[in-house]
Amino acid sequence: MKFGINLFPTVGPADKPAGEYFDEALRLAELADELGFHHVKTVEHYFHEYGGYSPDPVTFLAAAAARTSRVRLVTGAVLPAFTHPVKLAGKLAMLDNIAKGRLDVGFGRAFLPDEFTAFQVPLDESRARFDEGVEAIRRLWAEEDVRWDGTFHQFGPVTLLPRTWQRPHPRILVATAKTPASAEAAGRNGYGVMLVPSINPREAVQQTLELYRDAAAEVGFKPTEEDVHMSYGAYLAEDGEEAREQGRLANERANRSLASAVSAWRETRSADYPGYEKIVEKAGRGDFGKSVAERKALVGSPEQVRAAIEDIRGWYGDFTISLQVVSGNTTFEEAARTIRLFAEHVLPHYATND
Repeated sequence: MKFGINLFPTVGPADKPAGEYFDEALRLAELADELGFHHVKTVEHYFHEYGGYSPDPVTFLAAAAARTSRVRLVTGAVLPAFTHPVKLAGKLAMLDNIAKGRLDVGFGRAFLPDEFTAFQVPLDESRARFDEGVEAIRRLWAEEDVRWDGTFHQFGPVTLLPRTWQRPHPRILVATAKTPASAEAAGRNGYGVMLVPSINPREAVQQTLELYRDAAAEVGFKPTEEDVHMSYGAYLAEDGEEAREQGRLANERANRSLASAVSAWRETRSADYPGYEKIVEKAGRGDFGKSVAERKALVGSPEQVRAAIEDIRGWYGDFTISLQVVSGNTTFEEAARTIRLFAEHVLPHYATND
C-alpha cells in the first residue's frame, strides 16, 4: 500500500483568499514530503468552490516540485478536452523535467456542464475528445516527428520539446469515476486508473477493478499498486469522537460545494454521461456516519483509520490511497494534524510505502 495527499479545494473567496489557500497547500505538500508520503495530488476544475481554486494543477505542482525532493506529483486529473494536446503535452513534459521524473499524469474527461459550456465543447464529444487527447499526448511524449490527423486536432510533423524526463513517458492514470468501460480501456492501453469509492458501492468498485485487471492481463500488462489510485476523505484526531464530529462538519461543507457545482445537470442530458442527472439528487445528501462505517471515508483516531484501511485492503488488494485532507475547508492546522498522525501511527505499518 502507498499513501499520499490529495489537495482538492472546496473553498472560495468568502472562505479565504486564493493566495492564502495556495500558501497553506504548499506547506502541506512540504510536510508530506518531509514525512515520507508517496505523492501530492491536485485537480483541475473551474468556477465553483468545488475545485475552482485549482484551474491548473500543473502550475501548483511546479511550485510543489520546487519545494520538495522525494514526493511524487500527480495530476488528479488534467482535462484534455479543454486544452490543445501540444500545449498540454508540453506543459506536462516541462513539469516532469522540473520535478526530475517525479510526475504521474492522471487524465480525466470532466463532468461539470458549466465547464463544457465555458470552453464551448459539447458534452457529447467528451469521450471522443478524451481518447484523442490522451493518445496524441502519449505519442508526443514517446515519439519524434509526430503527425496527427484527428477529429478535433491536426498537426505535424512535430517533435515536442522538452522531451519528458521519464522515458518513454510518465505513468498515465485514467479517472474512472462512474464508467467501468473507462477502466477496461485503461487496462488494455497499459494505463493506471483513479477510482472514487465514496460514490460507488463496494461491489461496483470490485467489479471495476476486476474488469481493469482482466483487460490488463489480456495484453500482458501487470499493474502495480501505483497503477490503482483511490481518494478518501480523511480526518484524524487523537480522539476518535472529535475526529468524527469535525470530519462530519467538513464533509457537509464539501457536499454543499459539490451540490452547487453539479446543479446544471438538472437541465442537462448527454449520451456520454448516461444517468448523470441523478448526481443532483444525491449530491449534498450523503449519510456521513454510514460513509465512515462503510469505509468510504477515513475518519477517526489513528487506530480506527488503520482498521478501516485493513478492511479496504482486504476488499481491493494493495493500491495507492490519496488522503483528501483539505476538502471541506478544514484549517491548515487540522489538515497538518491529520497528515502527522497518519505518518506517525499508520505509515509505519506499510513497509512498501517509500
